[in-house]
Amino acid sequence: MVVLAGAGVWVLSQAGRGAYGDLVAAGEPEARALDAASVEAREAAQSATAEALRVHAPKQILFGDLHVHSSFSVDAFQLTLPMTGGDGAHPVADACDFARFCSNLDFWSINDHAASLTPRRWRETVETMRSCDAIGRANGERDLVSFLGWEWTQMGSTPTNHYGHKNVVLRDLEDDAIPTRPIAARPPEGVPSPFDVDRGGALLQGVGAFAIEGGHDLIAMMGELTSADRCADDVPVRDLPADCMESVRTPGELFSKLDEWGHAATVIPHGTVWGMYSPPGSSWTKQLTPEQHDPDRQRLIEIYSGHGNAEEYRPWKAVDIAADGSRTCPAPSADHTPSCWQAGEVIRARCEAEGASEDDCDPRAIETRQFFVDADRNAGAWVVPGRTAEEMLDAGQCRDCFQPAFNYRPQSSAQAILALGRPDAEEGARNFRFGFIASSDNHTARAGTGYKEVERLQFTDSRMGRAGTSSLVDPWRREPIARAERFDPMGPVPNIAFFEGERGGSFFFTGGLAAVHASSRERGEIFDALERRETYGTSGPRILLWFDLLDPNVPGGRVPMGSEVEIHGTPTFRVRAAGSFEQKPGCPDETTTALTRERLERLCRGECYHPSERRRPITRIEVVRIRTQQRADESLAPLIEDPWKRFECSGETEGCEVVFSDPEFAQDARDTSYYVRAIEVASPTISADPYGCRGAGGAGCAQLDACFDRSDDDDCTAPDEHRAWSSPIFVTPTSS
Repeated sequence: MVVLAGAGVWVLSQAGRGAYGDLVAAGEPEARALDAASVEAREAAQSATAEALRVHAPKQILFGDLHVHSSFSVDAFQLTLPMTGGDGAHPVADACDFARFCSNLDFWSINDHAASLTPRRWRETVETMRSCDAIGRANGERDLVSFLGWEWTQMGSTPTNHYGHKNVVLRDLEDDAIPTRPIAARPPEGVPSPFDVDRGGALLQGVGAFAIEGGHDLIAMMGELTSADRCADDVPVRDLPADCMESVRTPGELFSKLDEWGHAATVIPHGTVWGMYSPPGSSWTKQLTPEQHDPDRQRLIEIYSGHGNAEEYRPWKAVDIAADGSRTCPAPSADHTPSCWQAGEVIRARCEAEGASEDDCDPRAIETRQFFVDADRNAGAWVVPGRTAEEMLDAGQCRDCFQPAFNYRPQSSAQAILALGRPDAEEGARNFRFGFIASSDNHTARAGTGYKEVERLQFTDSRMGRAGTSSLVDPWRREPIARAERFDPMGPVPNIAFFEGERGGSFFFTGGLAAVHASSRERGEIFDALERRETYGTSGPRILLWFDLLDPNVPGGRVPMGSEVEIHGTPTFRVRAAGSFEQKPGCPDETTTALTRERLERLCRGECYHPSERRRPITRIEVVRIRTQQRADESLAPLIEDPWKRFECSGETEGCEVVFSDPEFAQDARDTSYYVRAIEVASPTISADPYGCRGAGGAGCAQLDACFDRSDDDDCTAPDEHRAWSSPIFVTPTSS
């Protein structure tokens, strides 16, 4: 008996170290490119539209995805498991093949979480990306340019130590032009990492390995991570051993490490409003310093992704923070209910259901709200035991935003970031001047999934919500009771237990695209376009967009989106836009020939980018004007005019052209940014109505029909207006 018990302990211990699991490899992409004729046809169709809109000597508009995860990322690996509806690993090679054959992109990058990239995974990623890019050069006309990168995934426990997620994209692929290792985000002092996978010891993890289908592979992945050495601090990057994992705490330290390497790299913040990981009260004010912002490296922001829209500012807040740091829960407004407030209402309703008096229930609601806002690590929802999505309704959400991110944090929106200013600060720290892109943030190695609104469970990350309701959180489940419980930020509760996966699972979309105006399809030209901010983002469709400031004194008579301009007098702008091609079902012959039927179904789900010859109409052009703060305490709301101007289009499929001026600019005499949105005719869109609110009144929802609760074959579509966002043009007044 003792022998059997000892053997059982040994087996569990081995399982807890990953001995019975298989590790994911980066894989090899399909060794064929698209025909040159396919690429040329793509270019010819675009040129014809540009000519019809009288765009003189246009650069090419190339579409890509600069935010893609493979199963090398820990959270992406969870989506491979049966408990989340996964169908196995999706390696880096899948992302390459999807970008080439399914979504027909012009460029893409891989951006696995650096905290997940062991030395082996990084080496394999580099080799697979080189293979993918080499295949794209084989036919003489590049079909696909592949960029290497990673995600710096910082998650603070409070607004003061939170900096957020940023993608690093490298220009080149040669050994002497890339870092030996990616640079991860280290959690703030005393805060457990969201990637902390060494909890409970080998025996407990061994039990988990046997309890979860696919658990042995999960534990093997975790074991590889925990066994990797961590790099020493304060050692020059080139003096560190090749087989350690490197991390830093702040954006400033990230920029310093990149400067040490000296390689061409751009840093792109994303998910700035996403309340899944951003603490209530987060803002970008603390990053407007020379220490935490590098205007040469950090020139773009991801305005939209499959995790939602980060564009729009709203004056409401998730928490009120006093000068002394104390927190209180704001009262609801006509267009927003803070989550902390609704949490109090949940406890009040439970209390009243037990027959308690108002005098007893009111203090419990007040206590709940305070516990909620006091909970660090973004764990407010934890204070309500056994909470449900039906109880929380639409609290915390932006009700009137286009495809908003879950638990919206408007103080970190792109509009708020552009409005921030420090007039008395040193050069380079006065304001942010970000261009815009969009991408997918897809976690199943599917780059550029927004070409069709199909396959909600595979083309969006909605299954992430299942991880938060799976057996992974069984040890932390509690029965609903009528009193709040204070959260201990130093306790053992993992992030997945309070990230509200069931609620957030309704707020995943098929994702956006990054568009660049480039002189050619070459790697350097694409990267240069990113650097000069001659970029825009779309919510998925390949909308064509040109936005220029007209100036007869410059070559060509115009300066493009992303430019910084000094003007005396009245600035005048021109917008030209054309809608995306309507899609045909299935996949083009070239893809069905290149991939086996099984590969086509598993990777592309039988649906590819397959354009017809008819473009969707552009219905209107909206102009947003944002004036920069002239005092650090100046209210943002009056500075952000959205829309400042709105122009209806004819609805013709050939496109739309608009010219407008700002006669108030000279009188205002302040730095101003202008950008435009080109809006397509409404079409069925996944998660466009994420909660399906019913019985809505002035205070919000009374009942939910949420996307997360729909059947697997229900794509949860509703009409919505897809769009493109230009990069801003930044205009500074001059006296002469």
